[in-house]
Amino acid sequence: MSTGALVAIVILAVLVVALAAVTASLLMRRQRLRERFGPEYERTVEGSGGRLAGERELREREKRHDALEIKPLPAAARDRYVGEWRGVQEEFVDRPQDAVHDADRLVTSLMRERGYPTEGFEQQMKDLSVEHGNTLEHYRSAHEIETLSSRRQATTEQLRGAMVHYRALFDELLSDGGRAQPAR
Repeated sequence: MSTGALVAIVILAVLVVALAAVTASLLMRRQRLRERFGPEYERTVEGSGGRLAGERELREREKRHDALEIKPLPAAARDRYVGEWRGVQEEFVDRPQDAVHDADRLVTSLMRERGYPTEGFEQQMKDLSVEHGNTLEHYRSAHEIETLSSRRQATTEQLRGAMVHYRALFDELLSDGGRAQPAR
């Protein structure tokens, strides 16, 4: 075999190994994003017009999130929120629409105190998606019902569902990643 043929084989082998390494790296990054964002990964990819654009958006969300000062709640604040949540649940019996609006305000207040910006629902969703991707569908559903309720178009059963959805996110935000007991 000639020297030129050997060089060509070595170059081809190096290219194949490099391509395999790049592919493995991309697959690992994609898997990490899927695990971190949960169902929000597919939603973002579909809404962005493609996998590369969706993954770029998710990485941008991570960068923004990393710049935030998300902090756990002190025990006293956690206890205060648990008490406020109980009050909202009790309010539901006599004034379900008011209770849903109060639940929305309480979740927003909790987000703010933890360090999440609260400048608009869509941005809240993006910021929460980095650590709370598995509960975002609850928040999305609760928000839709709360919007219906604002127009007096939500049924009592929908309002009850909104409370359940809000509680899912509330519990997760309150728990600081599972380190505290959820409010029940």
